[in-house]
Amino acid sequence: MVNTDVHDIVPVHLAVKALRDSGYKNAAHAIAELIDNSLQAGATNVQLLCAEMYQTGGTRNHARIHEIAVIDNGSGMNAPTLRQALAYGNGTRLNDRSGMGRFGMGLPNSSLSQAARVDVWSWQDGKEPIHTYLDLQEINEGHLKSVPAPEKRAIPSVWRVAAQNIEKSGTLVVWSKVDRCTWRTSRAIIENSEFAIGRMYRMFLQSGRASIRMAAFDINDPSSFTIDKVAQANDPMYLMQITSCPAPWDQTAMFEPHGDPREIEVGFNGKKHIVRVTFSIAKKPAREGYNPGRKDYGQHAAHNVGVSIVRANRELELQLAWTTRHEPRERWWGAQVEFPPALDEIFGVTNDKQSARALEDLANLDAEEIAEREGFDSVQELRSEWKQIDEPRLVLLDVKQHLESNLNVIRSQLRTQGAQGTKLTRHPDSAEAIATEATRQRQIAGHRGESDAAESDPIEKRRVEIEQGFIDAGFEPAVANERAVRILDDRRKYEFMHASIETDAFFTVRPKGGTLLIFINTDHPAYQHLVALLEQDPDESDLSAIRQRMRRSYEGLKLLIEAWARYEDELPLEQKDRAKEVRADWGRVAKQFLKQD
Repeated sequence: MVNTDVHDIVPVHLAVKALRDSGYKNAAHAIAELIDNSLQAGATNVQLLCAEMYQTGGTRNHARIHEIAVIDNGSGMNAPTLRQALAYGNGTRLNDRSGMGRFGMGLPNSSLSQAARVDVWSWQDGKEPIHTYLDLQEINEGHLKSVPAPEKRAIPSVWRVAAQNIEKSGTLVVWSKVDRCTWRTSRAIIENSEFAIGRMYRMFLQSGRASIRMAAFDINDPSSFTIDKVAQANDPMYLMQITSCPAPWDQTAMFEPHGDPREIEVGFNGKKHIVRVTFSIAKKPAREGYNPGRKDYGQHAAHNVGVSIVRANRELELQLAWTTRHEPRERWWGAQVEFPPALDEIFGVTNDKQSARALEDLANLDAEEIAEREGFDSVQELRSEWKQIDEPRLVLLDVKQHLESNLNVIRSQLRTQGAQGTKLTRHPDSAEAIATEATRQRQIAGHRGESDAAESDPIEKRRVEIEQGFIDAGFEPAVANERAVRILDDRRKYEFMHASIETDAFFTVRPKGGTLLIFINTDHPAYQHLVALLEQDPDESDLSAIRQRMRRSYEGLKLLIEAWARYEDELPLEQKDRAKEVRADWGRVAKQFLKQD
């Protein structure tokens, strides 16, 4: 007997459950899918409305999120379009490369990722709205196997009141049975969403192409709002004016452009497209004063660290793979990569529009690893071959190289700028003061150094030499002058500073005006492994982070010593004894210096 039963490859209820479990980073990214649809439909006004219901718990009533809605003044949908929009993978803009959408997953996937039911009303030209829905319980029970045919149905009064103004055309999406939203109150949803949504849609908000209202209310009193605000642009590049950045940088740009934008042309599917890469760096006033990272604007910048990936004027994500973890200075630069939807496959854009994986995958690989992965013996061979065959992935290598080279320059500039901004101390227990006293004792004992002779030179001659030493290291003349004067006033034999130095040495020693200027090379790996970790303000870290920094710095110190051990091991036999003597002599001087502490 032949079994004539028809079996779906994947039962509907299991497919929906699997897609639901695929998840969004948070509710803000799920809400962003609805905003994408609104803007794609030409909306200039989008409203996020959160209806709360009070629940009794213990001795108090607690407001908890009950329903979430997004309403817009876009073009609206007719019945076939509305029904199609709620079907997974069957949206109206499949493979449309003119705007933000094209995957046909946004409305149903984002909605059911947060709630067990979604209702949609849409209307055009002032006509009566039509309505349809998806309900997870009905799907699981087998009662709902396809999107119900839209029917005419009035918008519920609660949303008519809360929206305040419903225009002639538009769409209303309502999430109910909200069971997967990690934020349980309207305030949490709006406050967390405002920062992310303000960043995602900053270009729309800044240009005035769209406004996004965010409001919360008691579902039993929709005319009374506990929150009612308009989202502000949140620019991780900090080049925009009038943004959510705290004062004094709320009305003016906190950063300035770093270099000119780089436009990279790439051919794909028979057409030419442009990928644009831009950089920014904090203005000096933003980094002046004591611990600017702890100020409100510094904390704001700390939440905007990363390379901003922008597709069709909408940010997909901030990629952290390009950043140096646990480095506070990372907040003081911005980088942005913009590309059109036509290059989605090249950049690896996911169907939930939360990431560009192909570019991010390259962040942790060096060029040689990429060439080896592709089967080439060298990077030059890879680039030459890809250029000859017009391989579109070449743009990823170009973007990677451009990001890395420019970020290295910016980081070096920030380290030097930070060193120039630090105040000289007069503490008697500082390393400079202790080393100066130890040196005086060695001079009395008859140990003379090359720099000692200049200590008897006229004070003005010494100041000019010390000042020039700082200028040669990249310091501004005014800063160099201030430091030279302070060093001489304090009668310091040593001055410890950070600078970008084109050498493999971890530090350099420059005798100037009777003073030993010691410059730590901020471009040396030892700086990140040791110095940067130890000088970070402990107020900016919790206890576990401090412990991790201490462990990493200790490992960095061991690596330095191990590097010396290997250096000695590789020396020719006739040089080994001299290296051992140098090590012992340095140890004896260090012993005397450390005894002064």
